[in-house]
Amino acid sequence: MKKFTAFTLLSIALISCKKETQTITKVDPVTGKTITVEVPVTDSATTAANQPIAVIPAIKDSLGVYYQSFKLEKGKTYPLTTHQKDVQTMTAPDGKSQSGTSETNDEMTFTVNNFDKGIYDITINLIRKKNSQSANGKSIVVDTNLAEPKDEQLKMMWKVNKALVGNKLNMKMDETGKVLSIRGFEPIYNKISSSMASSIKDAKEKAAFMSNFKASFNQKVLTDQFAKNLSVIPSKGAKIGSKWTESENATPDGKIKLTTTYTLKSVGNGVAIIDVAGGIPKKSDKRTQEGITRSMSSELSQNGKITLDENTGWIKNQTMAVKTTQSETLSDGKESQTMKSVSNSTVTVNP
Repeated sequence: MKKFTAFTLLSIALISCKKETQTITKVDPVTGKTITVEVPVTDSATTAANQPIAVIPAIKDSLGVYYQSFKLEKGKTYPLTTHQKDVQTMTAPDGKSQSGTSETNDEMTFTVNNFDKGIYDITINLIRKKNSQSANGKSIVVDTNLAEPKDEQLKMMWKVNKALVGNKLNMKMDETGKVLSIRGFEPIYNKISSSMASSIKDAKEKAAFMSNFKASFNQKVLTDQFAKNLSVIPSKGAKIGSKWTESENATPDGKIKLTTTYTLKSVGNGVAIIDVAGGIPKKSDKRTQEGITRSMSSELSQNGKITLDENTGWIKNQTMAVKTTQSETLSDGKESQTMKSVSNSTVTVNP
């Protein structure tokens, strides 16, 4: 009987020792990697039950290199509103100047319908378009939230914009932000075409108009736009302070390039901040014909900042300042006249 009791006590002691610690699996909130840790058995159940689920950020660090992905919530809607303001000043040869201002607002939202096997199913909602211009003390506004303008020249723009908003497109996008497809253009094209029935009577003119509209509003155009606005950090990742450069054609022949340099400034406190700079170097051209020399020059500079949500990867804000300077001089060898144009633009995403 004593041996049985001793054996029982020994068994209880061994069981107690085994229950002092227990291995559990957790997600490291910094690296996003799965790790195993030892915790007291008396606390393990409570810890597992009470500890909040670790959120792996969309912009995460792996050995000092940051990568961007998208972690969007099903049923949630994300904004993408673009506002552009252009102030252009023309200076005549006599030194007199005239200025004009134009602004455009383009509002859309993205609603996440589903996420399956690494692919997001998203509805793009086209919300609002607004155009305004002011010069010489006069201003005009074409806004889909307002009534149709009375001016005949503005009615056509309003009708097109009004037929465009209120529509939806379906987009498939992977976790890296790569757009796989955008569908739903044909119904929109049909609405635009119908809206032009009273404005463009000639069939050939209407066909030409629709051809131009389709060239500016299609899957490729929107995919390129979203690639610039959403997927900012390169797929290979970036360290704090590192730079990467992208180039695109500024002219149809590709001879003039717009170069943009990005710098990952910081990641933390829920945001990633990226500085932007670049432009088009000064280009000059001089030609002489029939005794008149024509000299032209142009240059463009840009700088700004992009702020991304660290947890979702979605753009919180982007502000870009773009300055374009152009000049043209005509000279006969005795006298010369110079016309100069300066345009200061501000482009804001999710203001």
